[in-house]
Amino acid sequence: MLANPTALTRDLAHEVDVMHADRRVDLVAVFGPEHGFRGTAQAGGSQGSYDDPATGLPVYDLYAKTQDEITQIIGGAGIDVLLVDIVEIGVRYYTYIWSMYQAMVACARLGIGYVVLDRPSPLGASHPRGPVLHPALSTFVGLKPIAMDYAMTMGELARLDNAEFVPDDAGGRAADLTVVPVQGWRRDDDADTTGLPWVLPSPNIPTLDSAFVYAGNGLFEGTNLSEGRGTTKPFETVGAPYADYHWAATLNDQDLPGVAFREAYFSPTFSKYVGQTCAGVELHVNDRRAYDPVRTAVAMIVSARRLYPDDFAWRYDTGDPVDPYDVDKLAGSSLLRDAVDAGQDTDAVVATWHDELRAFERIRSAHLMYR
Repeated sequence: MLANPTALTRDLAHEVDVMHADRRVDLVAVFGPEHGFRGTAQAGGSQGSYDDPATGLPVYDLYAKTQDEITQIIGGAGIDVLLVDIVEIGVRYYTYIWSMYQAMVACARLGIGYVVLDRPSPLGASHPRGPVLHPALSTFVGLKPIAMDYAMTMGELARLDNAEFVPDDAGGRAADLTVVPVQGWRRDDDADTTGLPWVLPSPNIPTLDSAFVYAGNGLFEGTNLSEGRGTTKPFETVGAPYADYHWAATLNDQDLPGVAFREAYFSPTFSKYVGQTCAGVELHVNDRRAYDPVRTAVAMIVSARRLYPDDFAWRYDTGDPVDPYDVDKLAGSSLLRDAVDAGQDTDAVVATWHDELRAFERIRSAHLMYR
């Protein structure tokens, strides 16, 4: 089973523990994504491979491995079928979907059955948003050309992946894929509507509110603004030592749907600007159906670039010869950065990916499972 702490039954028992205790199930191996199977590692980390103390099962670390390494690990684990159960939040740069993808390619190559135990998307999944990944910028925060907010469940995305991408990476073979569907869920239901227990899917997405804003504010990882890591409200709080009270006022003047901004000050305990006082904003989403996380994040970036032209900057990786800008990897192309740097307003920036988003919607529609 490929899982993390979100693979729970209704009584909050972990599925690995439940299956291990059931004599009808021969569970022989567990695989962990980013943050690890039990979920203790910070961003960009994992728990490594080890024997799970609770069950004695071997846990294999799949994070930051090549496709060939993952195929070798899964092939050597002695399994007949791989189950996948992880709660994702519908964002391309959230790496769980790519661990799912790499494991699916491995199973296609090996002839191992592949089963996705589907779950509701916590944010709902009505409308895809944002730029579509350009293949030249394929990294582990975006391996394949899907929209930034792709608006699909893990099971639906697995169906799309298996039809569109897996055969190219698995020698022409698709995976023997089964999706066990969710019952009673509609596309516009968020996690509060389902009544299912909320378990943080990763250390810096502690609440449903943080998950909603992450779908856009994850882009701030590609800037020199703090995205709020090291605070109690990551991604809901954004700022920098060079920002000030003008930012919140400017954003509130734009009357962005479903969200208001509070002038905020914070001092991160880790990540960017450790121990430094940052000024910025805290987002308050007051209407989730009206709120557009991608467009809101673009408006925040556009306004920050205009308010602080001498200080705002994109994070730059000098060791990357293809595209050194981190924000391009997160956005999936240079469209966002180029438009912002050209001084375009929010609507003009968002319009740059209109055509590619419509093309993705047509592909996506063939693989949807829920009304």
